[in-house]
Amino acid sequence: MALIQLALIWVVYAIVVVLLAAISAVFVFVYQKPSDRAASVTVVSIFTITALLATVLLLPVDVALVSSTVSSKLGQRKEWATQQKVDEIVQTLTILYYTLFSLDALLCLVVVPFTYFWYEEYDEIETEEGRQTIGSRLWGAFKYTIGFILFVVILFLVGFFIPVAARDNSGHYDLDYFRHLLGDENQGVRALTFALGLLTTLGTLLYVLYTGAGLSLLPVALIKSAPAMSAPAFSATTDSKLEANRERQRQLEGRNAGQEGGLNPKERRELDALVREERTLVRRQHVAAEAAGEHDSWLLKTWHKVEAVFRPLKLLGGLLMLLVTVVLWVSMLLTGIDKASHSICKHKCGYILAHVQLFNPVNAALVQSAKLFPIDYIIFLLVTMYFFFGSVVGIATIGIRFLWLRLFDIRKGHTSPQAMLMATVMLTLLALAINYALAMMVAPQYSHFGPQTFCNHKIRPGEQPDCSNHPNHIEPCTEATDNPAARNVCTASVASTFLDRITVNFSFFGIIDFWAQFFFLGKHIFRNVIDPMLTLEGVLLVIFVTTLFRTPKLREYATEQDAEVEEEEGLLASTGRRFGATWQDITGRASKQGVARNRQSDE
Repeated sequence: MALIQLALIWVVYAIVVVLLAAISAVFVFVYQKPSDRAASVTVVSIFTITALLATVLLLPVDVALVSSTVSSKLGQRKEWATQQKVDEIVQTLTILYYTLFSLDALLCLVVVPFTYFWYEEYDEIETEEGRQTIGSRLWGAFKYTIGFILFVVILFLVGFFIPVAARDNSGHYDLDYFRHLLGDENQGVRALTFALGLLTTLGTLLYVLYTGAGLSLLPVALIKSAPAMSAPAFSATTDSKLEANRERQRQLEGRNAGQEGGLNPKERRELDALVREERTLVRRQHVAAEAAGEHDSWLLKTWHKVEAVFRPLKLLGGLLMLLVTVVLWVSMLLTGIDKASHSICKHKCGYILAHVQLFNPVNAALVQSAKLFPIDYIIFLLVTMYFFFGSVVGIATIGIRFLWLRLFDIRKGHTSPQAMLMATVMLTLLALAINYALAMMVAPQYSHFGPQTFCNHKIRPGEQPDCSNHPNHIEPCTEATDNPAARNVCTASVASTFLDRITVNFSFFGIIDFWAQFFFLGKHIFRNVIDPMLTLEGVLLVIFVTTLFRTPKLREYATEQDAEVEEEEGLLASTGRRFGATWQDITGRASKQGVARNRQSDE
């Protein structure tokens, strides 16, 4: 029975990894520019995103495996769960975590930069003429990657020799749990801990900016951004008006050629107005072609069709996401207050919370659902993907920047290979920050011990505690428990132990990561939500409140000029619900009545 239970947990994880690979592939293919698609960039991006999501979503498997050794109803270990079996489970998870974390760091710091330079080194003309070989291209890419390799070496050397936190003589570190964190590691583990602590802190800075903006904009954008006119109707109307405009210009030009003295002032003004209107209509044609996806790949066209099918559900989905955002915000705020008020060692250990004292709705839901695996996994998967997609929306909205300079744009069907690789690196760092936020802020009790309990019934020395007749003595496992019975029953998850080791041994990382959560929650001042190109200076709350009253616009540049964006916004976006456009977008055809009605409204 135990073997079946453990096998089922791993099977569920394997299914989730396959699902993550599919999601990563769809994400990359939808955002990539078809004409610039490169096999190396596509493979590396998909593999990297899959690996980072698989790392974050190993946590529910970790919790399920260590919790499977304990009977939550009795507060005792199950008969098969000997200490040797528990150690084997922990060892397996530890090896897998170290492998995934090391892989994420290697992909982020070496493989993705090498792929970037490999793509940049390609010269079509020199390749056709035989002057550029695979060897010369490899050397050119490796030459520029040496700097990143040196950075990785220096990072691990610093981790080897940097001093860790000293033991606190005040007694806060006397608990077995904290003694384990401070003492049970070798130099290699300490180097990896330092490297991932640094990467997580860098990711947290991006997380405050991009994920905070994305989670604020995503639900309200779904509620308030339904199109007022379908793309086919917009295209047909624009073509019709452009044809009429040019016909009228030909009439006036013919009259000008046939009259002595040319056109009168009134007709001249009309011709000038028609020429200006023609330029506007040509720009509209470009916007309409892009909105209809005429030059997009089949996958992106399919994506647009699926979006059109589910357009009537946008309002419901947006309201649901709005509720989820509020619940997550409240849960993280309560945990932050709890840590700041009740952490037994405060800044000295990165605000580790030894015992949850304030009710956290998300944490409570996960702890209770963990008793019926994989329900907790489904909830955790949805929350993780919500953070991930929020990060994607944030990157698409703000763009990839260096200070105030926009380097790359992330747009569906128009993302260059260089931008895709840069976004992949950012998403890797963001995933590490999301991993910290989920484990330490969203669901701390669940992430550490899950539904594990122990029997705190007093017994004679040498006897095992039995709470079958004393259910009120069954207590949840916590870090603060220094009870012999708890030591024999409770097993902390490997993921939480690793994160706690970062914050305890390198408390400066823990301090930054912890207080950054409050910036994420409450001080995001978005100077202008309508134009994300303006300066960003804040976090989640103000963006969220602002977007309730002002329709957000996700940054998607049109193909020509900024004027095209204005045309698109004026003609394609509205807060009104016109679901007649849905069927036209699905079929790709505009109704004659709709075209006529749109022409009349424009006139």
